[in-house]
Formats: sequence, structure tokens, C-alpha cells
Amino acid sequence: MATDSATVMPPPTTSSSRRPRALEPRSGPIARTVGLDVPFFADKNRAFWVLQSAGWTGYFVLRTLGGVANAMGAMFVVHALLLTATGYSLTLLMGSLFRRLITMRAIYTVILSLAAVVLASAAFSIIETWSHSTFVDPGSRPVGVKYLGAILLNFALLAAWSALYYGINYYLLLEEEIDQRSKLENQASTAQLAMLRYQLNPHFLFNTLNSISTLVLLKQTERANAMLARLSSFLRYTLVNEPSAQVTLAQEVETLKLYLEIEKMRFEDRLRPHFRIDPATIGVRLPSLLLQPLIENAIKYAVTPSESGADIWINASRFGDMVRIEVADNGSGGGDGWVAMPSTGVGLANTKDRLAQAYGQDHSFTTRTNEHGGFSVLVDIPLDARPIAG
Repeated sequence: MATDSATVMPPPTTSSSRRPRALEPRSGPIARTVGLDVPFFADKNRAFWVLQSAGWTGYFVLRTLGGVANAMGAMFVVHALLLTATGYSLTLLMGSLFRRLITMRAIYTVILSLAAVVLASAAFSIIETWSHSTFVDPGSRPVGVKYLGAILLNFALLAAWSALYYGINYYLLLEEEIDQRSKLENQASTAQLAMLRYQLNPHFLFNTLNSISTLVLLKQTERANAMLARLSSFLRYTLVNEPSAQVTLAQEVETLKLYLEIEKMRFEDRLRPHFRIDPATIGVRLPSLLLQPLIENAIKYAVTPSESGADIWINASRFGDMVRIEVADNGSGGGDGWVAMPSTGVGLANTKDRLAQAYGQDHSFTTRTNEHGGFSVLVDIPLDARPIAG
């Protein structure tokens, strides 16, 4: 049910209205013991040694099981252990080289990495052939190119290791770049919201101080003092809240009432505000002081030109999964003055920009001539979603 007084109470929180929390790292004592309380690649050096050791341990187990299955004898375990140590050491050297190559141009990285894999495969094959003739088959005497008999298998093994190394590191670099870009975009969005918000305060302050100055010149000191007190309360609110702050619709309404009290000191009975706020909408969050420039322009183009003043309605209602907020007047000036904004650059354009920054495409902003013969601005924002920035 709507209300003219805008005295609204927050609705009770239900489990169905709660937003699901994002997945978070485990933080229990067991998780901390095994290192699951932090992302695996948070410490790249630790992740490398874990993967390196696990991978070559698996290689040793598989080679040993293969030798046992083919009745190679007990000395095959020594052979497998030597090959594991060789592969472990060669890939450490390759990793040290790849850390430098990964920052070079792609063509150089590919060529030099391929050359390193070929050389390492040749060295691996020589050691493997010598070890086999020494521990597994002492009667064999390889010579010349026979030492390269295992180069193809070793090349495949080291090439797979290299591909995994580059794949993981390029993925981590991409993640870092995405995170950095996201942070920069959020900072830029927050900065733009701050810039748009900072346009409001000087504009409103100028008009109010001009009115106070007029009251002082007319020696209406009591009204001037009352206006200064209300202005102080309003500015205290704007200074406490960050320019990109998000507030509930209920908080926004209370701030607008404070603003309108200041303006009523200027226009008295010529300004007739009405609040009709559906209690189901009071919890929706929106950028602080989003609606203030709309009301300011309604005053300028509907109340100021008319000797009898005008009514201004601030309505909020549920509209599907959106909240529709309407700022309407019954002034005779129509919307021409609203569209042709003054040199200050605030008003419709400011509100459009702030909505775009806060909600992206998930909002609607329209204007129309209303049933009162005046001008209306309709803003649709998501009921449950919080603004993007802030």
C-alpha cells in the first residue's frame, strides 16, 4: 500500500530473499593443515614445486611398475630412479630458462623453447641409453647414434612438460591481467560516479546560498537561520556518504524530504511534494542522491515559473522484478526545459550517466507527459540486484 507520508518500515528478511554468498576458500583447521584455505596458485613458487614433485614421482612409479611387469629385474628400479632424477633436473633447468623466454615475443619464445626441448631430449636419451646398458642390460654396448634411440619418447615427454608449464603460466598471467583490468574498470567507474555526484552539491549549494543571501538582505533572519540549519543537516549527510555510496530507497526518501524542506523555505505553499512509496520497494539500493537532480529540475521548470506553484510526486512501486520510481509534476512548462539543460550539466543527463555507471544495461530511463499535464521521469532498477559500482 502506498503512502503519502513516506514513513516506511523495512520488510522482514526471509530466506528466499537472501542473495547466495560466493564460494569462499575453506578455512577449517584441517584445510589449513593441508593448504586448502588459500587458492592453489596463490603462491606460484609453492605450486610449481608441488606439481614438479608430484609429476616426476608419478613418472617414477609408472616406469618402475612397467619394469616389474616386464620382469626387468631389481636393477630396473635404480634405472628408473636415475631417469627420474635426470628428468627432474632437466626440467628445472628448462623452467629457469622458460621464465625468461615467456616475457619475449611469441616467435622467439617458440623457437628457443623448441630448441631447448630438443637439446634436453638428446641429453635425456644419452643418459637413459647409458643407464639401460649399465644397470638393465650390461651386455649391450651402444655406440654413436644409438645413444639417441630414446630421443623421440623423451622429446614427447619434455614437450608435454613444456606445454603444461606454458599453459599454466599463461593462464595465470591472463588471470592477473583480467583481475587488474577489472580493478581498473571498477576504479574508473567509481571515479566517474564520484565526478557525477560532485556535480550535484555545488549546484544545489549555489542555489540555496543565493536564497539565504536574499533572505538576509530582506532582513528575514529567522527564516535565513532555519534555512542554514536545514542546509547544514543536508550537507552533513552528503559529506558522511561517499560519492559512490549506495543507500536504500527509504534512506533516499528521507534525504529528499530534508532537501524539500529547504526548498519549501523558498517557495512556501507553491511547492507541494507528495511521496507515495510502496513498502515492498524500500529495501532496493540505489546510488545516493540519484533522484535529487530530478526533483531540483521539477522545481525549476514546474514550480518556479508558476505563480500558483506545482505539485511534485515521488512514487515508487513494484513492477515485476523491477522497481519503478517516478518523479512527476503538474507544471505547465512540459519537458522542454528539462531536456534543454542549463550550463551546469546536471539533471537528466547526470541521472542517466549515474544509472549507466551503476547498473549497466540492467535499468530503464524514460520521460513522458503525464496525466496531470506535467512532465514525468520514470526510472526502473532491479529489485534485488545491487549496483555494479560503489
